Amino acid sequence: MHAQSTINKLPLVRRLEAVGFRAWPASSVQYDGSWQIRLTAGHPSKRLNSVVPLDPSDHRDLEIRLAKAQRKFEAYGRPMVVRETPLASRKLIELLREHGWTCFDETIVMTANLVDLELPDMLDHLPSHDVGRFVDASLIVDEADPALKPALAEVVSGIKPPSGLFVIENDDAGPVATTLCVQDNDLAGIMSVAVSPQHRRKGLGAEILTSALRWARMRSAKTAWLQVSADNAPALALYVHFGFREAYRYCYWQPPGNV
Repeated sequence: MHAQSTINKLPLVRRLEAVGFRAWPASSVQYDGSWQIRLTAGHPSKRLNSVVPLDPSDHRDLEIRLAKAQRKFEAYGRPMVVRETPLASRKLIELLREHGWTCFDETIVMTANLVDLELPDMLDHLPSHDVGRFVDASLIVDEADPALKPALAEVVSGIKPPSGLFVIENDDAGPVATTLCVQDNDLAGIMSVAVSPQHRRKGLGAEILTSALRWARMRSAKTAWLQVSADNAPALALYVHFGFREAYRYCYWQPPGNV
C-alpha cells in the first residue's frame, strides 16, 4: 500500500520539485543522467548545493557517479550532500546507508488549495520589487552573515517567475518579518516565512503569510506550496491552521566525516 501511495504522488512530486528549482535557482546546474547537480559557490544553502536524483529507476553506475559529483563539490568548496525525495532510487539510498552516509534535516513539503482558502482579516502588506531592500531585511531578520548579501541578491534576482518580496518593518526595530512568494503559473511557492527572534509570537508570521497568499490568489494562483523543517513545530502549526497539508517529505544525506 505504501509503495502504491508513493507511485501515485510522483507526478505531484515532480511538478513541485520543478517549480522549486525555478523558485530558488542555483548558479550552476548540471545533469548526470536524471541527477540534477546544483552548486552555488557564494551561498551555503543545501537547496542550492546538492545532488537531486529525479528518477526512481535511475540506478546505474552509482558509485562512479557519486565520485564524479564529489569532485564537482570539492571544486566549489562545498560539502557534498544528496537530497532524497520520493524521486530518488531506493538502490541509491541503500548504497548511501551501506557506505555510512547519514540522513539529516528532514523537511515537509506542504500544499494548500488557494481557491477555497479562507484568509484571516489582517493588515495587508504589498510586495516590493526592490531586491536590495528585501535582501537587507532578510539578513537582519534571520540574523545572518552580512557577507551573504551578494550571493543572496544573485539568487533572488535570478528568480524568473513573478515574485513578491514582502517585508514588515517596525518603526523602532526596522525589519521584523519577511517572506518571498514566487508564482509559477497556477502554483505559488512560499519560499520562506521569517520573523526576527525578538518579535515572534505576535502574529507577524500569520500576517505576512496572509499578505503573500492573498497576492498570489489575486494573480490567479490555485495552489500554494511551501517547505518546512519537520522539527519546526510552531511553523507547522501555523501552516496547518492556514490549511496546508503534507504532500511529501525529503531529507539530505551526507558522507562520513562531512562537516
